[in-house]
Amino acid sequence: MGNSFIDLNLTNIWQSWFKFKKGKRKTKELEIFTYYLERNLRALHFELNTNQFKHSKYKKFIVTDNKRREIRVAGIRDRVVHRLLYEYLYKIYDKTFIYDLWSCREDKGLLGVVERTQKFLSKYPKFFVWRADIKKFFNNVDQQTLLKILFLRVKDIKATNILKEIIASYSSSAQEREGLPRKGIPIGNLTSQIFANIYLNELDRFVKHIIKPQAYLRYGDDFIIISENLYQLKQNRTEIIEFLKERLQLEINPKNDIIIKTKWGLKFLGVWIFPKGRKLNKRNWQRAKIKLNHRNVSCYAGLVKQHSKRKRIKEFNWIILEKLNQ
Repeated sequence: MGNSFIDLNLTNIWQSWFKFKKGKRKTKELEIFTYYLERNLRALHFELNTNQFKHSKYKKFIVTDNKRREIRVAGIRDRVVHRLLYEYLYKIYDKTFIYDLWSCREDKGLLGVVERTQKFLSKYPKFFVWRADIKKFFNNVDQQTLLKILFLRVKDIKATNILKEIIASYSSSAQEREGLPRKGIPIGNLTSQIFANIYLNELDRFVKHIIKPQAYLRYGDDFIIISENLYQLKQNRTEIIEFLKERLQLEINPKNDIIIKTKWGLKFLGVWIFPKGRKLNKRNWQRAKIKLNHRNVSCYAGLVKQHSKRKRIKEFNWIILEKLNQ
């Protein structure tokens, strides 16, 4: 499968356009691109097939949800290419991922990983769990390391050229200002989701095949490891920290580097998870109430109703009715 060729025919580019466009709100940029759609897609087809595709500059803006983050948004033509490349990489890599990778995969997701975490805590109530995440993961992905990992499976020359162009298109404000080596992948890109899974697949394989704990799962750059022996878990933690540093140039976030008994439960992905129950934390409850709209109601409803008490569910149902009647 590593020798698969990327499909750059015009039909596939049109399909990538339709997948990109689905659910997008109308903007002036989208209207202009759509007005000249056939011309734009034919030009993209020519550029991709003649190795002349150049990624445009990103629009930058800051979001402050629970923390300050710089988001990069690519132009529409670039995002059509992102969609095309995402589909290509997904077919190659998804079968290589471990079962307990829960982010950005079909039939997985946030609700699934929360339920799986509770299942592990319930199955091993007398064991210990290490909960951790990566420090500023998207900013610290080493671009050359990412390319080396990708090129182990991606051999098609057209695909490698597109990968090089998209990955090199990003550099942080500090890197641009100070002329530092380029690191990082943009949070806003669809390709960054699959890049993250591919990059951290190295960690997953190391944990599953070398460390071999009782349980391990990952969602994005958040993960847990469960072990029967506290001393062994601490040893495993040291080995994994060393692996991340040497192999992937990454560090553990000290704020979320926690080892506790599984029976105590843990805060993971915005939910308090216990062996016999779950509870949505206050910040995510407030976020659900504020951000609820017609498009995301099913997503938030599933999250709240799975992790909340009857009184909160009743309150949320009233909020839904008010929002939908506005």
